[in-house]
This record gives sequence, C-alpha cells and structure tokens, in this order.
Amino acid sequence: MSCASFTAKSAALLALCFAVSSCTKQQPVQAKQDSGPLAIKTAPVTSKDVRRIVQSVGTLFPFDESVISAEIEGRVAEVNADLGDRVEKGQVLVRISDEEQKYILAQTEAQLRMALERVGLQNENDRIKDIRDASEVRRAQADLFDAEQHYKRVQSLVNQGISSRAELDQAQSRFKAQQAAYDATINQARNLLQDIERNKASLELQRKKLRDTTVYAPFAAAIKERQVTAGQYVQAKTPLFTLVKTDPIRLRLEVPERMAPWIKTGQIAEISVEAFGDRKFRGKVWRISPTVDQSKRTFVVEALIDNPNGELKPGSYAKASLPTDKNETVKLIPSRAIAYVFRSNKTYVVTSGSTIEAREVKVGDRFDQDVEILEGVENGETVAVSQLSRLDTGSKVTVAKGD
Repeated sequence: MSCASFTAKSAALLALCFAVSSCTKQQPVQAKQDSGPLAIKTAPVTSKDVRRIVQSVGTLFPFDESVISAEIEGRVAEVNADLGDRVEKGQVLVRISDEEQKYILAQTEAQLRMALERVGLQNENDRIKDIRDASEVRRAQADLFDAEQHYKRVQSLVNQGISSRAELDQAQSRFKAQQAAYDATINQARNLLQDIERNKASLELQRKKLRDTTVYAPFAAAIKERQVTAGQYVQAKTPLFTLVKTDPIRLRLEVPERMAPWIKTGQIAEISVEAFGDRKFRGKVWRISPTVDQSKRTFVVEALIDNPNGELKPGSYAKASLPTDKNETVKLIPSRAIAYVFRSNKTYVVTSGSTIEAREVKVGDRFDQDVEILEGVENGETVAVSQLSRLDTGSKVTVAKGD
C-alpha cells in the first residue's frame, strides 16, 4: 500500500470519529434555581391573666376494703351473699355450725357455778366486797373467836387457881391452831375468788366464740369476692368475703410538687372517666400527702366523689381538674407552634431579618388552643405556626397572609 493511500484512509477515519463524538456529547445541566424564602404563617407571643387549674390523672379506689375472715373453726352451715351483692351493716353473711361451741359453753358455765357456790355466791354477777364475807372465812372466823374466848376463860381460871396449867396449854394450842386455820382459809378464799375470775373470763371467751359462729357485715358495702361455700370446713382466719365500700369513692392523683401551694382540702374537683364520655363528676379534696415522691417529684392528693349508684368502679382511670385561687400572668403561644424534636420541645422564632431561630422551650399548662411557655421566648416575639418540619436556624422566610 502506498503512503498516499494510507494517509487518505487515516484522514477518513479521524473524520468519522469526530462526527460520532459530536453526536453523543451531553448538553450542560443548568444549575437549580434558588426557590427563595419559605412562606409561613406566624403568631405573636402573648400575655394573659389566667386562673390556675391543676390537671392530673389518677385511679379510683374504694373508700374502704376489708377481707372478712372466720374467727372460729367449724363447718359452714349457711352462706347468704355472693359476688356483686350489696349488704347492709350487721347483715348475716355466713353461719358456722355452733353445736360444739354450745356444749363447751355449758361445761364452762357449770365450772363457774361450782366456784361461786364454794364462796357462797348465787350467780356470776354477785360480788364479794370484803374477803371476810366469804362463807368459809366466816366459819373459820367463828372457830377462831370460840378458841380465843375459851383460852381467855381458862387463863382466868388458872390465875384464880381453879384450873390447871395443862388445861391452859391445851386451850392456848387450840387458839393458835385456829389462828393458823383462819389465815389458811383467807388464802384459800383469795384463790377461790381468782378461780372465779378465771372462770368468768373463760365463760366470756366461750360466749364470744359462740357469737363468732355468725359472721356479720361490718359496714354497708358490696361483695367484691366470695371465698367460701356451704359445707366447707374453715379454720380461724380463713378468708370468707372481700367487701368494698364505694360510696363515696376515692380518686388518688399525683400532682407536681411545684403546685403544692395551690392545693387545699375542700377544693372542688371535676372528674371525667372514659366510660362516661363527656359526663362530669364532682368531688372534693379531702386528703393531701405530707411528703413528695423523690423519684417522680410529685405528691399524692385524694378526692372523694359521691357514688350512690355505684357507677364509678375502683381501679378505673380518671382525669381531674382542680380550679385554684392562684392567678398569674403567663406567656402563651399556639400549641401548633411547638414541634417535638430529638426529645425536646422547639419553637421557631422569626427574627427581624425574616430569619428563623430555632429555640428549645419549656412548656407549662394548656389553655384551650394555646400553651404556656415557661422558658425560651419573650413577649412580643413572633413564632412560626406552619411549615415547622421544614424550618431550622438560619432558614429564610416570608409571612404568608391569611389564617
């Protein structure tokens, strides 16, 4: 191949490559145009005089709750109540067989009568004011007096030379023996009186055991749980029923410690329960804990609520509002001006240069559509109420007109 021919082919090849390169070359990408400031809606930070209302949540508790247990062992003869029943104070709940207790009572009464007869008493209500009035003591006292008089007579006769010294010694020995017998009788009478008191105590205890075979309701209440059946043999302290008194019913609330000066006994509380929708119940504060829980920084407040129909049930969740006498001027912004970001509440303040400054705020109570700001913004400043998810410190904004 000649040099001229090779040069012509090379030139044609280079021209073809240049043409292909020109066809496949990309057009330059135009730079993205800046969209400009973000249009937002705003609201001012305002001040308002408000009456403080303490709002809290809590749980309903019965006014009283008691486990009724057997005080004596025996077989259950009768059960007169069941779950959900309402019982009155003094109503019979359970009867335990009393046959054995009656036999023991009769035996104890007989023992007491025997002890009473030994000191000359007729019944258990009789009393001996002076131990010397006991029959055995009076007999011993009479024997002692007789021996003393005989000794004195013999001594007089001996002094007159009528009686012998031996008779005097005999009379003196008898007198001393009667003195010892009298002292022994006094001690014995004391022991008998102590036995009588022990027998009386045993008798009263046995009478109580007989009464305990019938179990009564200690107060008007409802049956929360029945734990016994007829025919069951129960021991002392065996649970029989659990009673709850729910009128009135307690509401136990936890209140932040900073609100302690605002809470007083007698304050009215408005209570709502989810089961009753918008219906409100009224109660009064009647107990305030004297201590603060160090882990929660709250203290317990109890309110009493009338519950004559038993509509409110212990264990239910409830919300309460307690109007107070505390009046303050507070800073408010719309609740929609707050965003929860990275475990903190933030609001976005519009500065004089239409630039956003994101601030962390400390919130307080809510008032309708507004929320109290304790720290983070000042009166007269303006905050964004829209487009919060697109805002951050340094964002440029314009205020959109309209609501």
